[in-house]
Amino acid sequence: MLFWLSLTCQLCLAMLELLYATGIRVSELVGLRLQDVNLERGFLVVMGKGSKERAVPLGESAASAVRSYRERARPLLLNGVDSDFLFISSRRRGITRQMFWERIKLHARTAGITSSISPHTLRHCFATHLLDNGADLRAVQAMLGHADISTTQIYTHVSRERLRQIHEKHHPRG
Repeated sequence: MLFWLSLTCQLCLAMLELLYATGIRVSELVGLRLQDVNLERGFLVVMGKGSKERAVPLGESAASAVRSYRERARPLLLNGVDSDFLFISSRRRGITRQMFWERIKLHARTAGITSSISPHTLRHCFATHLLDNGADLRAVQAMLGHADISTTQIYTHVSRERLRQIHEKHHPRG
C-alpha cells in the first residue's frame, strides 16, 4: 500500500508542479502526451481552447518533478503497457480531469487543508505571481492561451491590490 501511495504521490507532485509552473488548464494537463514535453529545452506544447497550439515554458522544479515521475513512477504504473499519455492512471490509461480533481481533494485533506481549493487555483496563482513580479501582460496572455487580453486582465486586480498594500506599508504618507 505504501509503495502504491508513493507512486501516486510522485504523479500528483509532477502534475501540481506542472500546473503551477505553466498555468495550463487541467484539460490541457491531462491531455499531455510524452512528445508534448521537452524537459531538456524546458517547454511544453499544449493544445488549448479552439485547437490552438502553444508553447509554454516550465521551470526547473516542474521539470525535475516530471523527470522523476517519468523515470520512476510512470514505468511502474504502466507495468509493461504502452501509453502516449504523460500522466496515466492505475488502469494504465490517461488521467481524467475528474481523477485529478479527486486526487487534489484527497491530498488537500491529508495535508490538513480545509479551505476550498481547485486545480484552477494554481492557474490563478501562476498568472497573479507573474504579474506581481513584473511580467508583461501580453506574455502572460500568451502563456495562458487567452485569445483576448481582457481575459488576462482579470488577474491584474489582485496585482493592483498588492501594489496598494505595498504603497500603504512602505510609503511615508501611506
